[in-house]
Amino acid sequence: MKANFIGLGYIGLPTAIIAASHGVRVHGVDVNRSVVDKTNAGELHILEPGLEDMLKAVIADGSFEASTEPDDADAYFIVVPTPFKGDHQPDVSYVEAATRSVIPFLKPGALFVIESTSPVGTTEAMADIIYAERPELKGHISIAYCPERVLPGNVIHELVHNDRVIGGMTPEATEHAKQFYAHFVKGTLHATNARTAEMCKLTENSSRDVQIAFANELSLICDKAGIDVWELIELANRHPRVNILRPGCGVGGHCIAVDPYFITAAYPEESKLIADARRVNNYKAQWSAEKIVNSILRFRCDNGRKPRVAMMGLAFKPDIDDLRESPAKAITDDVTARCAADADFMVVEPNIKSHPAYELADVESAYRDADIVVFLTGHSAFRSLGPSEGKIVLDFCGITGK
Repeated sequence: MKANFIGLGYIGLPTAIIAASHGVRVHGVDVNRSVVDKTNAGELHILEPGLEDMLKAVIADGSFEASTEPDDADAYFIVVPTPFKGDHQPDVSYVEAATRSVIPFLKPGALFVIESTSPVGTTEAMADIIYAERPELKGHISIAYCPERVLPGNVIHELVHNDRVIGGMTPEATEHAKQFYAHFVKGTLHATNARTAEMCKLTENSSRDVQIAFANELSLICDKAGIDVWELIELANRHPRVNILRPGCGVGGHCIAVDPYFITAAYPEESKLIADARRVNNYKAQWSAEKIVNSILRFRCDNGRKPRVAMMGLAFKPDIDDLRESPAKAITDDVTARCAADADFMVVEPNIKSHPAYELADVESAYRDADIVVFLTGHSAFRSLGPSEGKIVLDFCGITGK
């Protein structure tokens, strides 16, 4: 079988590599020429443990190639971004553009699958576009939706072992898609319809967002009450039916921080709790920034000099290089802009080599030289740092907590 993967980002590229390593001839497509060239050279443009060796192997044996254009295949997978437009309105223009790019190549018996996180009804809308241009294909191709559900940093394992939800436009399309994913997925393949599969993806991440919002709201309450939130959560979780998540400086990434808006935009009157959770998690980032700014101004007033401030972490979660929708980065941008004249900043992100806006500092030297240490992301590299005597430590992710 030959498959085209349209979009070679954080999900599309790993999925394409995994498929190629399990006997599928893969043609990867991306509009970014640099991504294509690096991929064909066996160089990974994202950070994912173990994946570059797999990429080199499938490039070397000819089972994977990358291009800026699609070509003839048995199956086509749309794995492109779905950003916002306006006031958190889902933008499916990339999905539509990717869909249109493969329409000339579709033939009877082909499989067309959307993996991109999408509003409910997107698969049907793309089917309408396909059939408007190629009406002779109606009833002769399989169209389905199959969302990813992976954890960055553990993608290789999860793409193979996680269950998948597969929703076809027809039962036959669902079965066709299941047959493809069975090439490499060892988890259970759960059959449903396209709309349920689309909503399932949004539901999973909205549920997580609500749970995190509870933890973040609890952290705000504990700060005001003078209670150690880390100790409180540890004790509360001793209850056999309680599992409170750990708070952070907000919520980031292109899933949990984004997907709830796909529901609230379409169903504003019915999604009050989901919308409130989004507000709590967005507010936590603003609150965190204010805490840092106040600490800087207080230090300067008390000591008569500018503090050296280490901003520890830009990624949206521990031990990855992904800065998409990252509250840590947003807080760093806000604080460094507002306090440019009041502090000397050292920005630390051990999982990326460079950043266009910041000259990145070394973990240990920044920690050693700082008067104020701000832990924004719980990277493993931060957990082995030495004592903090004489420093002001603002810990928004539990590095120093229980």
